[in-house]
Amino acid sequence: MLQFCLLGSGSSGNAILVSSGETRILIDNGLSYKQLCLRADRAGMSLAGLKALFITHEHGDHVKGAGILARKTGVPVYLTEGTHAALSPNVGEIPRAVCFEAGDTLQVDGLTVESFSVSHDAADPVSYTVRHGAAQVGLATDLGHVSHLVRTRLAGSTALILEANYCPEMLRRGHYPPRVQQRIRSRSGHLSNQDMTSLLDDLLHERLRTVVLVHISEHNNTPDLAHRYAARVLGRHGAALHVAAQDEPSPVFEVPVA
Repeated sequence: MLQFCLLGSGSSGNAILVSSGETRILIDNGLSYKQLCLRADRAGMSLAGLKALFITHEHGDHVKGAGILARKTGVPVYLTEGTHAALSPNVGEIPRAVCFEAGDTLQVDGLTVESFSVSHDAADPVSYTVRHGAAQVGLATDLGHVSHLVRTRLAGSTALILEANYCPEMLRRGHYPPRVQQRIRSRSGHLSNQDMTSLLDDLLHERLRTVVLVHISEHNNTPDLAHRYAARVLGRHGAALHVAAQDEPSPVFEVPVA
């Protein structure tokens, strides 16, 4: 059984724990070491024996806890050369940095982690799919444009973690200055509810079991609105739909591997 849990989602800090038996990996860590451990414990998942930390890009809400985790546990940290070079000095030393090129496939015990480039305002951002047997968790967050590559890499995923960052009308009417609004809307920004539903519609298939919406803006979206958009696409499909919170862990989702 492949399991995953979102320990944090949004500008307060992102971290996704993926587990298959005794193999555990983390995707991003924008949480303090204390919060990371507390939230994993609250979710009923252990960080003991963590095998690897995979980084998507260098923004603080994805990496500010990466250095302390690496130094405390000795866990290897996988990231692109561009992301490594762009890390803030505040992250500190990463004793076991493992650099790879976007598009590489990486093996961690029984888990296969495939990387692919995404469009975001960062040095060399990537996203990932994690596969074990017939189960695949596909991640699409912190990107402003859904390319053919993104759709191809996520195709066939049995669980999807999808960004639904903003409602265009709420963003337009909100307090963000025009330059920030433009950044969010741009091809290197974030996905709107409408972008998410278009991607979800393209990725629907009969073996899809779970859809989790993430990175919901506190000011430019609501969990209920994002949920309604995705629910319209899913219709009677039967996949479980969940919206991740910023400051507390999600349920533990299980994805059959056969």
